[in-house]
Amino acid sequence: MTDQSDTAHDQSLAEDGLDAGAPPIEVRGLRSVFGDNVVHDNLDLVVKKGEVLGVVGGSGTGKSVLLNTIIGLKEPDAGVVRIFGQDIQHASRRKWSAIERRWGVLFQAGALFSSLTVKENVAAPLHEHTDLSRAEISDLAELKIALVGLPPRAGALKPSELSGGMRKRAGLARALAFDPELLFLDEPTSGLDPIGAAGFDELILDLSRSLSLTVFMITHDLDSLYTITDRVAVLADKKVVAVEPVHALEHSDHPWIREYFLGPRGRAAQSAIRGGGTRV
Repeated sequence: MTDQSDTAHDQSLAEDGLDAGAPPIEVRGLRSVFGDNVVHDNLDLVVKKGEVLGVVGGSGTGKSVLLNTIIGLKEPDAGVVRIFGQDIQHASRRKWSAIERRWGVLFQAGALFSSLTVKENVAAPLHEHTDLSRAEISDLAELKIALVGLPPRAGALKPSELSGGMRKRAGLARALAFDPELLFLDEPTSGLDPIGAAGFDELILDLSRSLSLTVFMITHDLDSLYTITDRVAVLADKKVVAVEPVHALEHSDHPWIREYFLGPRGRAAQSAIRGGGTRV
């Protein structure tokens, strides 16, 4: 993206009362509770503009809870979540609408409407939230489908007619419908074979660079962490215990981090990436 486009984005944020100079995502003092189970306690996380942030953690550490809280699907039990400087719990309806238009979400299973074609799925949010003509929306939907590497024929297919990798790309096309600044990915390579996963990683990296996206990516995929992330946030002990480039985490003293990155699978991923090899 050019400097001119960045300036236009900043002006658009300012017009909507958002702060282009603030971090795209800022979480402070987050507490998440389900009954007697405290998932997060005094969790802090700041996501930098333009970075690909990987989010990892063991089972039950609340990775999806964190994502759902950031995008407003769950209310914090304490703490604050700010998007472009705006506390989302106290955002007016106009500001909340402006914030929602600036992010796209790819859920783990794609969350496509099974009764609609791929093109209709991508077009659905544009029909609902814009005043564009049907012809304009059709053109935009076709553009997004091409942007994620799907062939034009895919637009006429139903989700059930797609491979797992194609469904992921279709979901990504819909997530990009509004040209968002923020992209949330929940286990984007889960269920894909090694070649498909590597191709999806390459797509995310290319899109993040060409569109100046800030990417928040929950993943267990060590290859993804080593290949496309700028930093990795580690959830453990009910909070974020480290936010570092992946290679720096190899030197951590935290037991879970050491086991995750220096165990057999971690060493295999390191060897493949550093040796220029393929996924294992």
